[in-house]
Amino acid sequence: MNFMRNETAEKLRGGYYTPPDLANFLARWVAQGRPKDILEPSCGNGVFLEVLDCAGIGSARVVAFELDPVEAAKATERARSLTIETEVLNRDFLGWALGELHKGGQRFDGVVGNPPFVRYQYLPTNFQGAAAKVFSTLACRFTKHTNAWVPFVLASVALLRPGGRLAMVVPAEIIHVLHAQSLRTFLGETCRRLVIVDPEELWFEDTLQGAVLLMAEKKQKPSDPTEGLGLVPVRGRSFLDGDPGVIFARPIPMNGRTVEGKWTRAFLDVAVRDLLDEVEEFPSVHRFCDVADVDVGIVTGANKFFLVSDETVRTFGLEQWAHPMFGRSEHCPGVIYDAKQHRTNGKVGLPSNFLWFPDHAAGDDPKVAAYVRLGERQQLHTRYKCRIRKPWYTVPSVYSTGIGMLKRSHDAPRLILNKAEAYTTDTAYRIRSLGTRAETLVGAFVNPLTALSAELEGRTYGGGVLELVPSEIERLLVPVPAARGVDARTLDHAVRTLSMDEVLATYGSEILASIGLSEAQCNTLLSAWSRLRNRRQRNANDELDEV
Repeated sequence: MNFMRNETAEKLRGGYYTPPDLANFLARWVAQGRPKDILEPSCGNGVFLEVLDCAGIGSARVVAFELDPVEAAKATERARSLTIETEVLNRDFLGWALGELHKGGQRFDGVVGNPPFVRYQYLPTNFQGAAAKVFSTLACRFTKHTNAWVPFVLASVALLRPGGRLAMVVPAEIIHVLHAQSLRTFLGETCRRLVIVDPEELWFEDTLQGAVLLMAEKKQKPSDPTEGLGLVPVRGRSFLDGDPGVIFARPIPMNGRTVEGKWTRAFLDVAVRDLLDEVEEFPSVHRFCDVADVDVGIVTGANKFFLVSDETVRTFGLEQWAHPMFGRSEHCPGVIYDAKQHRTNGKVGLPSNFLWFPDHAAGDDPKVAAYVRLGERQQLHTRYKCRIRKPWYTVPSVYSTGIGMLKRSHDAPRLILNKAEAYTTDTAYRIRSLGTRAETLVGAFVNPLTALSAELEGRTYGGGVLELVPSEIERLLVPVPAARGVDARTLDHAVRTLSMDEVLATYGSEILASIGLSEAQCNTLLSAWSRLRNRRQRNANDELDEV
């Protein structure tokens, strides 16, 4: 878990400034729309103001906002040397925008900028309130999992005049995260055309946060049709020297399901999207929620205290209270977790034991009492999840299921056949199969279709890791063949010894062939998965269309 006290000042205020060449590209595109009034909702030290001055916007007026007084002063000083009319306001943009929206006030022909990347829980209370009000004002679904950049973009689009242009640097997560779904929907409803410029490399070297360029043109009338979303993958920065209008017009826009949900489908070729739609109708292909239940793992509130190595168990004499558990990829190198794997984990010193003290009586054990005092000296009993339960060291909702699944994966997710009846932490999920043998479901899950579905439904975690939450897992497409399918032991050995590419190409394609897919169709799904996986990991060897 990330705590506010552990974050840098730059991260807490979203202070990652836009490189001038990116800012210049976006400014030139907005200038091509011949704007009279331009908005910059988070100007920092004024990078966008300077490039707007060089972009040929003529007599256009620029209104810029910056909350940090030091940066606002820098922007104001910078603006004094410019030829364009610029007003820098040292105030909260969201609060100002709400006032303008409610009274039908100022509107703009163009918006440029790089909104702050700040988690909602890190925002001061008054800013949290303003963010929530932006969502409600625009009839968008709000969640406290949001980030400051989302209401900034929402408010900016709402303040655009009909036909106006928005050009912003935004996190790459706009494409897939759940908390940006209301923004994606709003953009799809209000904009004539949307374009995402998606780079292979990270533009902000001091953060693992990937970024893209969002270019949007608002409809002239709400009833006008929406062309949809266009995607422009780029390698390097040579595209910045070209005409931004050509870049905006270049991609063939995609509409329908591509814009209504997550935008990851835009990375697929038309043939792949059509194949997915076809395969989804196969009688043996199901959404995961139709074949299994998903529940989060055990929430301890202090994993380092409750999840321990064999050595810790022996040192404190806690054998009576120790139970097998897994929750990390190193715990589960294959698709089976059994007594043998548990012993192996213990020998190499992994924290593979869950300490469960089920009631007050456990505290009567002197050994438990000594261990509990150790935790209290570390102030663990003051943590939120611990302090709301009595006693704090008794963890609730403790049960195991026949199948587990890690929350995050490097290449592709896999189910774990839980033969050891081990417990799982909240870094994993507890899965109950509905009607299908657990071993059959585990074997059928590793295939190109499900792996591709996971890329489309999941999100990118730090460092290019794939993360899935329960609602996303429930939407995964899973083939369930009538026959038994791949033997779990055989698959377990393959996952341990081969690359995931090889496993999906062999065992996974056997599963798809058994439900009626041709070799060519299997290869199409495999290639599409590989491309999305490589994009997520920013693999330099992946072939990417150059602009």
